[in-house]
Amino acid sequence: MEAGGAVERPRVPERLQRRDEERLRETEKRRQDREAKTVEEEKSGHFRAAFELERAAIEAALSGEEADGEPLEEVSARVQRLQKLLNDSMMFLASYDVRQAQEQLSRLQASLEARREQLQPKKKFTFKSRKKEGAAPSSTSQPAEPPRAKEIHVSHCGLQGLSGQALSMEAQEIRQKDVLLTQLRDCTVTLPGSPATLHIRDLSGCRVLSGPVSSSIFVDNCRNCVFAFPCQQLRTHSTTDSQFYIHVTSRAIIEDCRGVTFAPFTWSYPEMEQDYELAGLDKSRNNWDQVDDFNWLAKDVKSPNWSLIPEVERITHWN
Repeated sequence: MEAGGAVERPRVPERLQRRDEERLRETEKRRQDREAKTVEEEKSGHFRAAFELERAAIEAALSGEEADGEPLEEVSARVQRLQKLLNDSMMFLASYDVRQAQEQLSRLQASLEARREQLQPKKKFTFKSRKKEGAAPSSTSQPAEPPRAKEIHVSHCGLQGLSGQALSMEAQEIRQKDVLLTQLRDCTVTLPGSPATLHIRDLSGCRVLSGPVSSSIFVDNCRNCVFAFPCQQLRTHSTTDSQFYIHVTSRAIIEDCRGVTFAPFTWSYPEMEQDYELAGLDKSRNNWDQVDDFNWLAKDVKSPNWSLIPEVERITHWN
């Protein structure tokens, strides 16, 4: 007891004080984690509700009896906006939700293509071609005109059923259109311009160079190919031993693929800056090395189905 009758208060041991501080920090961390989880769940719930509502509306529009061509273009724009909603939401969505949404978007794209084919009469698409001469043609020059133009019947803007040729489509031909490349063998295809979407199917030994694509690129059942393009979303299915030089603003997705490799997009042509603006792509945001493999579930081990192209092996001159 101190002089004057004052009672000395016992001092709290430093060890107990540190324990209390650690307990308080842990309590605060758990509180913040709960809040973050709640916010994430709220965002996920909002996404699912908005996505499902718009998906149902698009399906209803596709099943309508309207035979005018313009409504289909509006439906295509709505599908693109739905894809953008998914791209912007991937950071807080679970892998299962992303996969389900992508599968639904793929079905919508297939329904849109089927509806367009049903409503629009098939028409002849004429393009110029010349025999492939080793390297890809210069992006600033046009292929020499052959004695006669080859004609194929397609319901989409695009190229189909060709072998061993150097092919090119003009910017005005593909401007904000859905472009389909299918059943090509040992061809080089250059697309200087800005398509709305790009569908690539059943290609072998081909090289495809495209300008900025406003929304999605779908690559299916290709082998031994080289692709170069900028886009919002890339989804690749059943493709083997192929190289991708990409600028992608979301994360690329592969499924049932093996031996696919990635590098930054390096192709260029004089009007590319304007086409980037037309496509609405952010040049400062490129996730070329961020790839999600839907066949590889281990989070702490990288998928063996894809890899990065070493710098010394990357293509830098495309002409």
